[in-house]
Amino acid sequence: MLSALSSLQPRQLLTQLLNFALVLSTAFMLWKGLSVATDSPSPIVVVLSGSMEPAFQRGDLLFLWNRSQDTQIGEIVVYNVKGKDIPIVHRVVRRYGGGRTPLKLLTKGDNNMADDTELYARGQDYLDRSQDIIGSVVGYVPFPDIHAIDRDRPSSFSHSSGLGSGPSQGAGNVRKMWAFREM
Repeated sequence: MLSALSSLQPRQLLTQLLNFALVLSTAFMLWKGLSVATDSPSPIVVVLSGSMEPAFQRGDLLFLWNRSQDTQIGEIVVYNVKGKDIPIVHRVVRRYGGGRTPLKLLTKGDNNMADDTELYARGQDYLDRSQDIIGSVVGYVPFPDIHAIDRDRPSSFSHSSGLGSGPSQGAGNVRKMWAFREM
């Protein structure tokens, strides 16, 4: 790679560097634009655990919206625990307050036995909607399960790059490619 760069003329090298800087700055501007539009510091997150299965699988991309502060029971939210920077995706199971008093939420993973009070910061029994919630899930793109596709394909096709010979092949393991909730 370095030998390819050293063979470039100075003008070509400068052009390559400027193109690379343009790509990076465009990605940064798109991310910041999404952050402003959704009122969320992280408008797209990745599911990191199986606590919300079967609704979401590990690796799914979630799209967040944080403009509505009136979170309802059953809504799926993403929150950060104070002192930790790992976003947690769980469903609201109880709400306290609202209106003139701050809205407090209790969450639980669909695949968990108990609510999230053990995950919250020390001394915290609920989430403050205005401080702890990054956003509500309004859409997702599932992580492609390549292994499921390989399991359903005949062995003669298992190492090919195609998806098989027909549209129904592997249909038992195919999930929706995207879904969005009305806002």
